[in-house]
Amino acid sequence: MTARSVEHRLTDRYRTVDVPVAGGSLRVGVWDALDADGAPVPEAPTALLVHGVTASHRSWQLVADRLPRVRLVAPDLRGRGRSHPESPGQRPAGMAQHADDLVRVLDHLDVDRTLLVGHSMGGFVGVVMADRHPDRVSRLLLVDGGLPLAVPDGLTADEVISYVLGPTAERLAMRFAGVEDYYDFWRRHPAFAHDWSPALEDYLAYDLVGEEPELRPATSYDVMSCDTVDLNTGTALAGALGRLRHPTLLLTAPRGLLDESPGLYEADRLAAMLEGFDLIDSREVADVNHYTITMGERGATAIAAAVEGELAAS
Repeated sequence: MTARSVEHRLTDRYRTVDVPVAGGSLRVGVWDALDADGAPVPEAPTALLVHGVTASHRSWQLVADRLPRVRLVAPDLRGRGRSHPESPGQRPAGMAQHADDLVRVLDHLDVDRTLLVGHSMGGFVGVVMADRHPDRVSRLLLVDGGLPLAVPDGLTADEVISYVLGPTAERLAMRFAGVEDYYDFWRRHPAFAHDWSPALEDYLAYDLVGEEPELRPATSYDVMSCDTVDLNTGTALAGALGRLRHPTLLLTAPRGLLDESPGLYEADRLAAMLEGFDLIDSREVADVNHYTITMGERGATAIAAAVEGELAAS
């Protein structure tokens, strides 16, 4: 199946809307809830899905496939996908700006309160949003993100980016002659050696902007840089975690961005961190890495089950 046919398959319940925010708009993917007969379910529960640092809302497709009875709202964060508003201040983004953008999304779609599901950087955004706007979040589901990463002290901004993201950031400067070239780049990436899928191809095709033969990833390096530094060395996250008041479930991957072990949250270090958080439960998703915990079949199945459990608990 090609990326084009995946796009066609999405149209039954999937749509996009553009939501006004400071400086422009955000592109937001919405998967409407359907009943067993394929009819819309207006009273269905809603989950807000927040993607990672260089991703887009399309990274949630496999999860959406497994949650037909849940209304899913997933924005392209500022500086990613089709969301490139002008910066409203001196800094191009940061956790607080993304958190406030998410409130605009909820307002636009008449969502009063929601389960917030955040992968990677989306988990950090979720923690800050829950702190800044506590009445808009019922519970937090953090997916391999949201708690501090093991980053050495004293690194410059570029060194933090290189240490945390490595090739993920480097590809933002690359150019690709066509979509197939971009597929080939990711086929060589160790994270997807065993988890290639049509949904992944759709996500990757959506990630490219520009014209052949100069296609490029959609993520803004400047926004990504600001965000990476903010979530690792800024004050918004530390303060939000210190005031955490929402029940939180953290799902972790045993392998990292390059499919290496351990993953971002090594077991002993994570256990030590969690001693200070009574509201956070944690469990590991078996046999996934930082990417495939959302964009692989096993990971998507585990996240969907966790979403259903957290919605029931709400």
